[in-house]
Amino acid sequence: MKSEVQDLIDKINKQRPKMSKGQRAISDYIIANYDKAAFMTAAKLGKTVGVSESTVSRYAMQLGYDGYPELQKAFQRLIKNKLTTIQRMELSSEQSNADILKNVLKTDINNIRTTLDNIDDDAFERIVEKICSAENVYLLGQRSAATTIQFMGYYLNFLMPNVHVITSGVSDIVEQLSHIGKGDVLVTLSFPRYARRVVDGAEYAKKRGAEVAVITDSEYSPLVPYADHVLYARSDMTSFVDSLVAPMSLVNAILIAVSVAKKQETMDNLANLETIWRDYGVYKSKDDKLFEE
Repeated sequence: MKSEVQDLIDKINKQRPKMSKGQRAISDYIIANYDKAAFMTAAKLGKTVGVSESTVSRYAMQLGYDGYPELQKAFQRLIKNKLTTIQRMELSSEQSNADILKNVLKTDINNIRTTLDNIDDDAFERIVEKICSAENVYLLGQRSAATTIQFMGYYLNFLMPNVHVITSGVSDIVEQLSHIGKGDVLVTLSFPRYARRVVDGAEYAKKRGAEVAVITDSEYSPLVPYADHVLYARSDMTSFVDSLVAPMSLVNAILIAVSVAKKQETMDNLANLETIWRDYGVYKSKDDKLFEE
């Protein structure tokens, strides 16, 4: 499988015969320094190479991008698994608060739209079916992805009794997966920078004969080689904060699809839970003094 870097180089080389001298200079710099270009404005890249800002913009469009900002995001995707939190912070450090608000919301909207446009419906169906039929459902996620996995586990526990959530603990992940095997499914989620132990867990589950369902960002993810089923969710960064809006939307869809597939069991479980919640005062009610004042 070719790397994302090689894909970009191939795209550049394909257009090279049509490029001007200045554009070829940009190409040479990008191929050697795409990690630096990820942090450069069009003006700064042009100054570094010795061409105008407009030449840089035209160069991006010649490669098939809408403009330089889109090309810059492509650079950032190439290196996002290598970026430290400090380097990620640099991506947003020069923006005003108003720009940050708009850019974050626009990025999240675009992440969901791109995820929807490229979703594998068959893979989605297979993951839902496997969760419904599995003897045990293991959910694995660490670091920032742990919250999404915990959310998934919280609601799946409403629907079935065989859910095991693994995010962290005193024991190693493979120890917590020691009973996984044939008939079970591991649902795992990880995005750049990929958590090493999550990849180890997927590899271990695969060796044990369990099916592995993966939610990740691209075919280049280290989780993909161990996956039986893969759903891709865009997670473009806007700073040191990981954008998990699109992955969370996929998790929401899986939860709802599972509840529909197990409708009667879901209704029975929810009816039982409603009784428990009422008897133990889990939620505020109109009978509470707060509502009488």
